[in-house]
Amino acid sequence: MEKIDAIAHTSGNEGNRTEDFEVLLITGMSGAGRSRAADSIEDIGWYVVDNLPPKLLIPLVDMMTSSGSKVHKLAAVIDVRSRSYFDDLSQVLAHLDDLGVKTRIIFLDASDDVLVKRYESVRRPHPLQNGRRLIDGITEERELLKILKDRADVIIDTSRTSIHQLSTQLYESLVGTGPTTVNVHIFSFGFKHGVPSDADFVLDVRFLPNPYWVAELRNLTGLDKAVSEYVLNSSGAREFLDAYEKALTIAIEGYAREDKHFVTIAVGCTGGQHRSVAMSHELARRLKSHNLTVTVSARELERMTHN
Repeated sequence: MEKIDAIAHTSGNEGNRTEDFEVLLITGMSGAGRSRAADSIEDIGWYVVDNLPPKLLIPLVDMMTSSGSKVHKLAAVIDVRSRSYFDDLSQVLAHLDDLGVKTRIIFLDASDDVLVKRYESVRRPHPLQNGRRLIDGITEERELLKILKDRADVIIDTSRTSIHQLSTQLYESLVGTGPTTVNVHIFSFGFKHGVPSDADFVLDVRFLPNPYWVAELRNLTGLDKAVSEYVLNSSGAREFLDAYEKALTIAIEGYAREDKHFVTIAVGCTGGQHRSVAMSHELARRLKSHNLTVTVSARELERMTHN
């Protein structure tokens, strides 16, 4: 432990460690899906490091908890293939506990038969096989990881789990369940500048009266109260929003069940400055009332700002 202590204290950043910093260790049987899990966890917003020697965790955490660092969630894929690696990991976990860093372990497992089939399908040897039978390497690794599995916070058996099901289980373990796990982004745009290709939903609000033809509103945008009130008080505007709000909440609930956690909604009018802007902000307000995480942007207004 002397070497780990020495590395951990070289930068002298103990006072800068934040209580909300988290370390997630992704480990388990080789062939059980560690790499897939790492990809899914990275999509959730964690900073992921693959195949990290356990003793390097301490200086990495020390660096990321220093002042100015914006990383608060570190996930490390740990491949414990030897007794010495396992001993290092045990010391590191104890040291992180002493530092007050929140640490969780996700352990991925699968049956021996499934692991054998997976290795045979890719025609690669098990890392602990060493010229022996494949099952010998699997057995040795399972025995080596027994203590770590007992300590794990989350154990996922991937024997009968698809990639999408694994992603869903990981998301539920780290974020939770239900529609509140879906992040919604709404942006306004102008049809005359092109229809966006990256939207899950495209709402066309060109049926509403155009504030552009009202002299006192022409040079304003949907962010201005006068334009917003003009648009939202137009015939059919609130009925349109009522219908879409209901449809979107149903869809978002389904997306959460199907492991889709990012939804993009585009709201378009002719020029993308008045109607679409006002309607997108009102739609965002309504969806937020359902405890959804919603962000809003205005494509054409941002273009004007940058030009």
